[in-house]
Amino acid sequence: MATIGVQAMMLKNSFAEVGPFETLKKISEIGYSAVEVSQIPMTSENVAELARARDELGMDIAALSAPLRVAPGMPGDSLSADFDKIVADCRALDSTMLRIGMLPFDAMSSLDKVLEFADETNDIARRLADEGISLYYHNHHIEFAKYDGKHLLDIIADRAPDMGLEIDVHWVQRGGLDPVSTIRKYRDRVAMVHLKDYRIGAIPDEAFAALSAGDHATFMAAFTGVVQFAEVGEGNLDFAAIIEESLASDVQYLLVEQDDLYGRDVFDCLRTSYDNLVSLGYRSLF
Repeated sequence: MATIGVQAMMLKNSFAEVGPFETLKKISEIGYSAVEVSQIPMTSENVAELARARDELGMDIAALSAPLRVAPGMPGDSLSADFDKIVADCRALDSTMLRIGMLPFDAMSSLDKVLEFADETNDIARRLADEGISLYYHNHHIEFAKYDGKHLLDIIADRAPDMGLEIDVHWVQRGGLDPVSTIRKYRDRVAMVHLKDYRIGAIPDEAFAALSAGDHATFMAAFTGVVQFAEVGEGNLDFAAIIEESLASDVQYLLVEQDDLYGRDVFDCLRTSYDNLVSLGYRSLF
């Protein structure tokens, strides 16, 4: 049975302010008992606090995150430079799953660079498997561009057969595909799914003011920019169907995530998602 948890990218400000333990205590009090660690500095202090949350709160550290290489100007560990340290962190936190959160920016420039990325990550996936750790790739919308009629995500999956997939349902929808059928398509490769809703927001008053002033470009930018991230159940995605397909596909973790909170408190957003998922009948998955 899958577990519903939280993608910790949402919590990075709280991690920085009060630390991992106090942050995870707050989500535990809402009802979450699993977390996927991302965009959190894996210092010895943070690793120790994550371990404390596991031991004292029963928090399941579902997966850790690391890029293949660190992008210029962005600190952190990478699989290319810090392989042994990342493996040690996984072992310290009883995590057997590791994920790459994004295609490297430079790899987005050509198919050849994507293929190089896939070859490198497949080699890393084999090395991690020898350590008892599985590697997964997380999609955005760019992976649904087509090359000779084939989606980029298919190309990555075929080229890196030893790497699993983490499907983000919002980004699938934004890429123009159906989340349910996408999970079903990759059911033999998917172990984690990001639960993130897809909402069409209102055009702001400032855009109409710009239109009245003859600024059509500003209005059209607002018109085409109304797609929003949303709390689970506050947008247009069919989460009952998404979760049922995930369960049928033996997904291990369903992770609530919201890239932009639009001014709301992160814990209020997570409470909304929790309440809506409970209302759908999934209390037993927490």
